[in-house]
This record gives sequence, structure tokens and C-alpha cells, in this order.
Amino acid sequence: MSGFLEELLGEKLVTGGGEEVDVHSLGARGISLLGLYFGCSLSAPCAQLSASLAAFYGRLRGDAAAGPGPGPGAGAGAAAEPEPRRRLEIVFVSSDQDQRQWQDFVRDMPWLALPYKEKHRKLKLWNKYRISNIPSLIFLDATTGKVVCRNGLLVIRDDPEGLEFPWGPKPFREVIAGPLLRNNGQSLESSSLEGSHVGVYFSAHWCPPCRSLTRVLVESYRKIKEAGQSFEIIFVSADRSEESFKQYFSEMPWLAVPYTDEARRSRLNRLYGIQGIPTLIVLDPQGEVITRQGRVEVLNDEDCREFPWHPKPVLELSDSNATQLNEGPCLVLFVDSEDDGESEAAKQLIQPIAEKIIAKYKAKEEEAPLLFFVAGEDDMTDSLRDYTNLPEAAPLLTILDMSARAKYVMDVEEITPAIVEAFVNDFLAEKLKPEPI
Repeated sequence: MSGFLEELLGEKLVTGGGEEVDVHSLGARGISLLGLYFGCSLSAPCAQLSASLAAFYGRLRGDAAAGPGPGPGAGAGAAAEPEPRRRLEIVFVSSDQDQRQWQDFVRDMPWLALPYKEKHRKLKLWNKYRISNIPSLIFLDATTGKVVCRNGLLVIRDDPEGLEFPWGPKPFREVIAGPLLRNNGQSLESSSLEGSHVGVYFSAHWCPPCRSLTRVLVESYRKIKEAGQSFEIIFVSADRSEESFKQYFSEMPWLAVPYTDEARRSRLNRLYGIQGIPTLIVLDPQGEVITRQGRVEVLNDEDCREFPWHPKPVLELSDSNATQLNEGPCLVLFVDSEDDGESEAAKQLIQPIAEKIIAKYKAKEEEAPLLFFVAGEDDMTDSLRDYTNLPEAAPLLTILDMSARAKYVMDVEEITPAIVEAFVNDFLAEKLKPEPI
């Protein structure tokens, strides 16, 4: 276990008081669950979370006064076997840019933190787990590194005593179990979903992008049904009142989790680690995730010819999928799209490398560390080149890391599979020197 933890966190962590703690000591303590708390001292929501998390942490460990160090007796003989609910440690991963503010913020934390100087490691963690807003809290299996829960904030709210520890993911069939509604008041059991592809739609009436997507999604739903496909959508509301829910749901031809069933709505948010809306998760008939990017797929495929939207290894950059550039490092191959077939040839060139990377990380049940795009010549591409201060050359091979405000550029006359693969491997091995965006 300590090998995984040291690879993830480095050799040393620090307590709120500034004392160093060896990461390998977490293994000696029998830690089974690791929480990564992403936050910043300047964020009021983070300050609020820290207070509630401290109380939760103390209750769960069974000793609110216990510090986060290696534990009593860790260095003197065999330590007592920790109780199951104490096999938790939390590590704060900060985005602070001022060391004094960071020190003031972590001083009262009863858990551990990545040292302030570990800025590169912090950034890697933000990218690895696709953190898009703060505060965020995710739980990992400390032995395997697998993500157990992507939305720890809901764990604190829904299970304040830690009775469901360690909050592992449950099958969709189990989480969705119960009555579902149609907007005419008809109630159906969730068992009616068996054998169907399912879209789990997290949305709310107060959210303008949600309302825009809903209008498109109604048409997509109709087309898929008319084509004879077995498909259902479940609306999981984030509305602020039942009246708003009913008004919004009246526009939808599909099913919904009852607004009054807040526990089930929350469990679905926890299951899929929802960090923002609108989000459309598409599931296969066995309840396994096909894509978390249903929103992008619906907007890019108005005729629904590619339903159920299995992920493509390489995407063509567009207005609807450009937001994915902010999710982590992205390889973008810029081409001259005035040359017929150039974009498709570029995708075919990149695809084998993308498939190899995706398969490697899928086998480890991890997100791929890169997304892959081909960009032609349009307003979106022009804006991206301007924003990142890239040359007008084409072809141009780049890796863009928006969260780190860094770019890696290879400007060569001919792009070959060998060049792309070497570029990707050097990036993953951290052998490339970044340029600022």
C-alpha cells in the first residue's frame, strides 16, 4: 500500500502544526481509505467545509482529539489493530498561491496536507482526478488507488456518523430502486428500466444552460424512440423548490426521481460524482457507464445516428466539446482543414496512440491522463490559438494544460505516428519543458 501512496503523495506530508509525517507510516497504521480534500484558503465554501469536515473526521476516527500523525506507539513495537472506522486519513491539496495564507488555513486542520512547496504534485492530482471546482472531496481505496466516491461533500451531509463507511459505489440498479414519475402523475417502478439504455439527467430550471440542453434533449429523446431504440431518461432535479421542479418537469417526456425523495437524488449525485449541471450520464442496459459526456454528444449528434454515444478516442474540436479542454491536459493536433480529408487523416493518425493510452489506464480503472483532439480552421480554433499564443503553423502538435496554464509545442513539417507517440510518452514521463500560456 505505501508504494501507491508514496507515488501519489510523495514521501512527506505535514500536519497543521508543520510537523513532517512519512507517507509510508500511513500504511503502518492500516489506513484503508484516503480522502483528498481540494481547496483554497480564499474560498468561503472551503472554510465552511473545513469546519464540518473536522467534526466528521473526529467522529469517524472515534477520537476527535487524535492528531493526524503516525499514531500512538507507531514507532515502538506493534501498534494495536485500528478499528475499521478509524482507517481513514484525509490529505489537503491546496491551490493557494500565498504560503502565509496557506499556513493560516491548515493550522487548525486535524488531518494532513501536501507541503506548500509541492505545487507540481498538487497540480498533477487536480488533473488526475479532473477537479473542476472547490471545495471537492474524493475518497480513494488506500490499497488499490481506485476511486471509491467522487463526491465526498454529499457523504458528510448524508452520512454524518459514517455508518455507511467506506461509501463504496453501489450498482445503478440498487441506487435507483423505487418509484419513478411521469409528468402526468403516473408512477412506474424502476424495474421498468431493465433492458434499456438509460440517460441519468442532472439538471435544474434555475440553470440557463440546463434549459437550453433540455430543449435539444427532448428532440433527441423523440428521435431515439422513433428509431425503435430502447431508451429512457431519468431526471434528477437540482431545483430549489418542488414548485420549480414540477414546472420544469412538465416540459419533459421522460421519467424523474420524485423531488421529495431527496435521499435517492443525493445517492445518484454521489454515485456519479456530479460537480456541475447540466450533466447527462448514459448507461448501457447493464447499468454500466457508456459516457459521462452525454451533453456534448447530444449537441454534436442532432440526428442521434451515433447513439448510444460510445466515447471516441479522438474528438474533432467544436464549440460544444471545447469545455473539455479545461478538464485536464489535452493533445491537440492543429491541421489545415481547407484540405479535404485532412481532419479525418489526422484523427486516423492519432487514434492508435489514443486507444493505447486509454486502454492502459482503463485496465487500471483510472481516467486517461490525456484527451485527444484534432482542430481544423474555424473561429473556435482561432480563439484557442489566440488565447494560448500558438503559431499559425499547420500541422502543429501541442499538449495544452489549461489548469497549469502550460503548453507543450512540437512544430515540425511532417507529423508521423512515431513523432506523436514519442511526444506523448515524453509528456507522461515529464521530460518536456512547458511554455507558459
